Amino acid sequence: MSPDFAGVEDVRARLEAAGYLVDTAIETIVYLAERLGKPILVEGPAGVGKTELAKAVASARDAELVRLQCYEGLDEAKALYEWNYRKQLLRITHARGGEVGGGEDWDEVEDDLFSEDYLLERPLLHALRNPRYSVLLIDEVDKVDLEFEALLLEILSDFQVTIPELGTVTGTQHPFVVLTSNGTRELSEALKRRCLYLHIDYPTPERERAIVRSRVPEIPEMMADQLVRVVRSLRQLELRKPPSVSETLDWARTLLALGFGTVDEDTLRATINVALKHHQDIERALTHLTVPQHAERN
Repeated sequence: MSPDFAGVEDVRARLEAAGYLVDTAIETIVYLAERLGKPILVEGPAGVGKTELAKAVASARDAELVRLQCYEGLDEAKALYEWNYRKQLLRITHARGGEVGGGEDWDEVEDDLFSEDYLLERPLLHALRNPRYSVLLIDEVDKVDLEFEALLLEILSDFQVTIPELGTVTGTQHPFVVLTSNGTRELSEALKRRCLYLHIDYPTPERERAIVRSRVPEIPEMMADQLVRVVRSLRQLELRKPPSVSETLDWARTLLALGFGTVDEDTLRATINVALKHHQDIERALTHLTVPQHAERN
């Protein structure tokens, strides 16, 4: 099977075969990203499937997923490359040990120290030089600073990076790039210009039911319907952290693991801490919690 998508319908079919249910916006952007060779910047609340999209694309393309998890203070050494200092020290020690017999020419030793043998690839460089098809996931890019964003610009524009000791390294194959952001800070316009934009919000009840039935196939249809509608009502409250899709799935698995055959208020009150992770949110939710009795198909 070719790693390339044949069209938008092929994107839908292959992502759904990988367990990721798409909508029109998602399937279109994924197809365009491949055809145009541009990264996708995916924004939206935590837990709505941004990271899972990159994993699904990797599965659909039979590609290696290369993940760079961003965090405050992330630097070049952890994201791009660094030198194997222990191995370099051994090389220097060995060179000095030969001084009694004339030793080695230091210029040759220095050139050797900054050769491929001593280079440690980190995710960005690995994705660029990977001989396999790869999907590069730059996760939670909003957590890094503007200086690190500047490093990304060269990579995302030309799929190349400059290593002072080695020169310019150009990608052997362009990776399929997905950047995710939870919107904790505004990203630079320069970064946004280089990307196709996709916003993933909480799904409609119909789509969330389909996700639950797909990922937790053992759950009865009526239970999935009621649970999704409860989660939807919780998201309409002013909560510090509304329940994500992943927490809906965890809640569904919890109800099954505990052997509940139906959804009632006592059941939900006993397990609501699976979906809500702040005491104030739980207190607020418990004062509003009701269980829908009839399926709402919208």
